[in-house]
Amino acid sequence: MDSTVVVGAGPAGLTAAYELARRGHPCEVFEADRVVGGISRTEERDGWRFDIGGHRFFTKVSRVTDFWNEILDAEDFLLRPRMSRIHYGGRFYDYPLRASNALRNLGVLESARCVGSYAWARIRPPADQSTFEGWVTARFGSRLYGIFFKTYTEKVWGVPAESIQADWAAQRIRNLSLGRAIAGALLPGRNSKEVTSLIEEFRYPKLGPGMMWEACADRVRERGSTVRLGTRVERVRRHRGRLALTVRTGGGEGTVREVYCDNLISSMPLSALIHALGPDVPDIVAEAAAGLRYRDFLTVALVVPERFSFPDNWIYIHSPEVRLGRVQNYGSWSPYLVRAGRTCLGLEYFVNEGDDLWRMPDDDLVAFGTRELEHLGLVTPGEVQRGYVVRMPKAYPVYDAGYVHNVEVLRKYLDVEWPRIHPVGRNGMHRYNNQDHSMLTAMLTVENLVDGARHDVWEVNVDAEYHEERAGHRTTRGTGRDAPVLLGPATH
Repeated sequence: MDSTVVVGAGPAGLTAAYELARRGHPCEVFEADRVVGGISRTEERDGWRFDIGGHRFFTKVSRVTDFWNEILDAEDFLLRPRMSRIHYGGRFYDYPLRASNALRNLGVLESARCVGSYAWARIRPPADQSTFEGWVTARFGSRLYGIFFKTYTEKVWGVPAESIQADWAAQRIRNLSLGRAIAGALLPGRNSKEVTSLIEEFRYPKLGPGMMWEACADRVRERGSTVRLGTRVERVRRHRGRLALTVRTGGGEGTVREVYCDNLISSMPLSALIHALGPDVPDIVAEAAAGLRYRDFLTVALVVPERFSFPDNWIYIHSPEVRLGRVQNYGSWSPYLVRAGRTCLGLEYFVNEGDDLWRMPDDDLVAFGTRELEHLGLVTPGEVQRGYVVRMPKAYPVYDAGYVHNVEVLRKYLDVEWPRIHPVGRNGMHRYNNQDHSMLTAMLTVENLVDGARHDVWEVNVDAEYHEERAGHRTTRGTGRDAPVLLGPATH
């Protein structure tokens, strides 16, 4: 087979490199970051290890399970219970929502208002249910919508909830309404099969998801490939029937060299790939690439005494007076991530690169996160012992009104003009793929290159079952793990 370069050492890129190497085709992997794993990496600071966003190792794709088992030994995995709750108004609410728990926590007066609001929505449902706001309000009423849906959704995506299309709500909250939830609480078993059922436990590498990709990178190197960290692909051009890559190692004044290959497997952001093709791309292609948007991510990891631990993998923060979106307890993922007598809490902020939180110095971010955690009552003042900050650009592709058109333009352009460039993974394809689906796109791409297969990798994650749903439950098109579609231009 011709020579291949892989751009990106996240799950998709390293899977591609490993699949090539195991077939006897070593390659070069270029990763702009200083660590492997992409958003599935595990950050290490002063001996503390923490996850970026939380990654449950669960899949219905058997070949992905086989891959994980080939990279790590059985004793490297822990079987962990799945638990998440919502924090609002100083109380914890079950997630997924349970009517009895929610109404009990809200109190008699607020519960009556919520039920009345729901009754009114049944009598006079919103005229426009094409939006997230209208769809949820019709099924829960305006008061519960405001408490449990609006604030968190707007924190995650950074746009008004009324500008998000209803498709996302239909996938995430499928088959559930307040009426059905109350009936399920009063008549257990009568309606339980109607409601989406999530996995109750999952596997997790004991040193975090980065353990998987650090081991995978080692295996790739052992099989004769190279993995070069801190190396960015800046330009891709044609040269005598091959691809010529300009790569820079070490940042601004680093070493620049040319690398030649016959095929390029790219998990770099799709917009960045088009930019690397140079200024001569057609205007419609450049405009489509510029139109792709992303949501960026900040983690503020705080070391606290163990008494501030909680059993959840993470807690969703719906309180509107703080900007915090979610809190992980790394000790609930794995005891190997924390130390005796202490735990580490990961405060997650959904941001846009360049905004005030993104630009805030690390010490100020630690202080800011500490104040928000204290305000919520999750720790008492003066108990945070140290803190660390990790910034993750382009963590989530955003599906705005032009998303489908823009990706289709770029896909067709690459197919026709650059058939030796093969996008894979979440950012590489601008798809809200999970880790396992990103890996599968890489596996199928390697089969296309090495075995002459003709897989359409763009069909991965289109007709699959809901990722966390048990077998036997009714599904709709898509996995239910998509990002929302926005009705208007995203505001960044």
